[in-house]
Amino acid sequence: MRAVTLDSVPATPTVSEVDLPRPEAGELLVKVAVSSVNGFDAATAAGYLRGTMEHRFPLVMGKDFAGTVAALGEGVAGFAVGDAVFGVVMKPFLGTGSLAEYVTVPAGHGVAAIPEGLDVRDAGALGVAGTAAHDSIDAIALKPGETLLVSGATGGVGALAVQLAAARGAKVIATARPGAQADFVTALTNAEVHLVDFTGDLAAQVRAIAPGGVDAVLHLAGDGAQLAGLLRPGGRLASTLGFGPDAVQGQDVTAHAIMADPTAGTLTALAAEVVSGALRVPVTATYSLEQAPDAFAAFGSGAPGKVAVICSRKEN
Repeated sequence: MRAVTLDSVPATPTVSEVDLPRPEAGELLVKVAVSSVNGFDAATAAGYLRGTMEHRFPLVMGKDFAGTVAALGEGVAGFAVGDAVFGVVMKPFLGTGSLAEYVTVPAGHGVAAIPEGLDVRDAGALGVAGTAAHDSIDAIALKPGETLLVSGATGGVGALAVQLAAARGAKVIATARPGAQADFVTALTNAEVHLVDFTGDLAAQVRAIAPGGVDAVLHLAGDGAQLAGLLRPGGRLASTLGFGPDAVQGQDVTAHAIMADPTAGTLTALAAEVVSGALRVPVTATYSLEQAPDAFAAFGSGAPGKVAVICSRKEN
């Protein structure tokens, strides 16, 4: 099969031919229709995860997937061949990812059914970013009427978090450059979003909107310490970048380092939000599997929202 691979790290992803995977006990073999590029994938290619996870080469990249079940491993229950599924590849090593024509995934974690009304392209770009946004907002226990600063609002996680926070009735402040980035963020939701330019005096802009400090922060980009300093006393911060409790010792704020956990329940809840129209998966660019290196280049250049990759071959 064709797959996006690395023969070493750091390296630039390439498209190559690899062996078709076989599902082990407790696994599903999924024919992948759509995947997407995430920060995790870029970090893998850059070699940042060396020493933290086992790398098996040739390393097939990719975490997100949406497609159909092609085969069942021994002992799998609750799924059948032909089922439409989506989720996140959850394995303790890197090497058998979803930027490929087929992927094997544990049936017990990181996979859920694609409900009627959820487009497969959206499903293939939802898992990682949606779970990170969902878990971050849950970690700070965001309440209606509270003020939330989303730093990194133009990325996939941030774009979904802005929508989830607005749906909870929060007052959202979002970072974005004036122009196309600002237009992208304001178009995410019908609720009012207050924009601040992270290239300017961020603190002054945020304090102008929330003089006493914000109730909560999502640290998806930028300087975690600076963002923590914009919290009111007792405020909460959630970080997908490893900024945790140790970084705010002695301060009257709390910080949570988020390791997104794509349970079937979380994936199902996110899918329902999309189907209902309450949440939109912000796919702004779509590439074929053969164009995956271009997809990584677009992601690295700061393309807003989600970059999707179509993994299935065109039928003749």
